[in-house]
Amino acid sequence: MVLPDASGDVLSEMDVDAFRRLFPLRFFETHLVKSTRPDGRSLAEARETSSALGAVASADGSALVKIGSTRMLAAIKMEVMTPSKESPDEGCIAIDFHMPPICSPTVRPGRPAEAAPVVSKQLSDTILSCGMINLKELSLISGKAAWMAYLDIYCLDADGALFDAALLSAVAAFSHLQIPVVSMNDDGKVVVLSGDHGGKEPVNKGKRKLTLSSIPFSLTCLLHKNYILADPTAEEESVMETLVTVVLDSSGQLVSLYKPGGPVLAYTSAIQDCVALTRQRARELQMILDEVTSSMEVD
Repeated sequence: MVLPDASGDVLSEMDVDAFRRLFPLRFFETHLVKSTRPDGRSLAEARETSSALGAVASADGSALVKIGSTRMLAAIKMEVMTPSKESPDEGCIAIDFHMPPICSPTVRPGRPAEAAPVVSKQLSDTILSCGMINLKELSLISGKAAWMAYLDIYCLDADGALFDAALLSAVAAFSHLQIPVVSMNDDGKVVVLSGDHGGKEPVNKGKRKLTLSSIPFSLTCLLHKNYILADPTAEEESVMETLVTVVLDSSGQLVSLYKPGGPVLAYTSAIQDCVALTRQRARELQMILDEVTSSMEVD
C-alpha cells in the first residue's frame, strides 16, 4: 500500500488516516526519512510549553503545566509534623502522582494506571536526590516541629512525556510555595495562624519561600533505528517503544538517566546526543520558569 499524496482529495485524506491506523510504524517512518514528524515538528524539537502558577487557591503552592497536549496540575499542602529522631532539624516531602481515568482512554476506572507508580518513584528519586530543596529549611523547632510538604500531581491529559511535564509542574509548584505562618499555642503545640495572627508571635516570622537550588529539568527522547525524537507524543511512544529520559540540574550536571528497556540499544553516541538535547531543553524550561516566577505577586 502506498501512502497517498497529502495534496489529494477527501478520499486520499481518508486513505492516509487508514494507513496511519493500519501501519503506524511505516506511517511514521515515511516522515522520519524526511527528518520531520506528523505534527510538523523536527526530530529534535519539543512541543510548545507553558506554565501558570497559583492554579489551586486552597493549596500553599500550585502550578498548571502544559507540554503540547499533556497537562499536569501540581498542588502542595503544608502540615506540621514531629520530626524523626534521626533528622530532628529536617522536614519531609511526600510525592504522589495520580492518573485519573479522564487523562487517557487507556486508563480504566477502578484500575490504577501502570505508569502512575513508576512516574511517582521517578519524581521522588529526582527531587529528593538533586538537592533542589534543603530539608533543613522545613524545620520549625529542632526536634519538636517541622513541615511535611505533601506534593500531589494530577495528570489531566496524557499525551506523552509524562515525567517531563510532571517534574516541571513540581518545580513550578515549589517556586510558587508560600510557607504558612505558625506559632506556639498554650499547650505547647505549633499551629498555623490565621491572617490576623491573633496577637501571637509567629515562630517562623511570617510566610517564607523555599530557596531552590540545582533545579532539575528533564527531556524524554525516543530512539528508533538511527533516529532520536525529542519530547514524543503518546502515539509516538506506543509505536516506537525505546525511551530515554535525561535529567540535568540548572548547572548542567547530570542528575539521572532512565531507560526502561526497549528494543533499541542506547549506544554512547545516542546518549550523548540525548544529553545535548536535554541541555538545550533545560535552558528553554529555565526561561519559562523565570518568566512565570518573575510575574508572580509576592505576599
